[in-house]
Amino acid sequence: MKDSLRQQLERLALRLQELDALLADPQLAGDMGRYRTVAREQAQAASVVELYRTLQQRERDLEQSRDLLADPEMAVLAREEVAAAQGDVVRLQTQLQTALLPHDPDDGRNAFIEIRAGTGGEESALFAADLARMYLRYCERQGWRSEVMSESPSDLGGYKELVLRIEGDNVYERLKFESGGHRVQRVPATEAQGRIHTSACTVAVMAEPDEHAAVTLNPADLRIDTFRASGAGGQHVNKTDSAIRITHLPTGIVAECQDDRSQHRNKAKAMAVLLARLRDREREERQLKEATQRRNLIGSGDRSDRIRTYNFPQGRLTDHRIGLTLYRLSAILDGDLDEVIQTLSAARAQQQLEALETGA
Repeated sequence: MKDSLRQQLERLALRLQELDALLADPQLAGDMGRYRTVAREQAQAASVVELYRTLQQRERDLEQSRDLLADPEMAVLAREEVAAAQGDVVRLQTQLQTALLPHDPDDGRNAFIEIRAGTGGEESALFAADLARMYLRYCERQGWRSEVMSESPSDLGGYKELVLRIEGDNVYERLKFESGGHRVQRVPATEAQGRIHTSACTVAVMAEPDEHAAVTLNPADLRIDTFRASGAGGQHVNKTDSAIRITHLPTGIVAECQDDRSQHRNKAKAMAVLLARLRDREREERQLKEATQRRNLIGSGDRSDRIRTYNFPQGRLTDHRIGLTLYRLSAILDGDLDEVIQTLSAARAQQQLEALETGA
């Protein structure tokens, strides 16, 4: 393990002492919000420091066992202990390196997936529907719950825009690298000449905010409009202004929902999407100010980033951020995204580790 990582671990051990002292202060209990924050940081630091102390002990055991190799009577036992200690040292070093990687506090949250048709007209809208099906099938494989928050269908059965809410364990952690531009190359169903066309969609994956986050919005900054829902739904939706559109006036960000017959529930869903979009905007602005973070291997997640190409004639998927090419497009579009997501996560972790080791 590099000295720079050991120095970080020593600093963390000192920080743990400070956190222990803070938690022992009776005054902290009077501020439950701060108490929970400190307790969470203390628990995380304690687990890492415990691993570090275990590593130091096994390193001492390794040195003592090596010293015993020179004793003929102890050589056999010493060799066994050296092998065991070496294995433990390698394992503990790997665990510590992983534990020191920057943690995204949103990883454990539910998420919204926003899919928008881009260049390519109706073909782009059909591709948006393909992407939606891919994500929904993936969610089924993970045992996650999904629901449609809002949708804008196209004439041929695609989507001009679709917003899904995904609920489950570590949803945002698994899906966050899907944000960006997705490009498709194929012969559209409407193409009589058999020519390959290129179309595109954008995907935005946004962490669902805490329920109490709504209090941070000033009601004066919101314009809430009701309108009559369109599309399927029978006579009820044609007679009732149950659909809700919420506009955040300072930013111009809009969210709407007409999926439910209840105006109250539509308003709650639209507000949740609006909050997620506002937090996503704040995240992008924060990343813009942090150039080294924004230029990372996995990309910024900016909507203009072209992150992936789906080539139907070759049955090929290419993720341009990490140079990953897979020739099983049908399976991937059927929701088999594990290899893609795991490779992206591993690449990101490797880059974070390299930055950690260099002190970047």
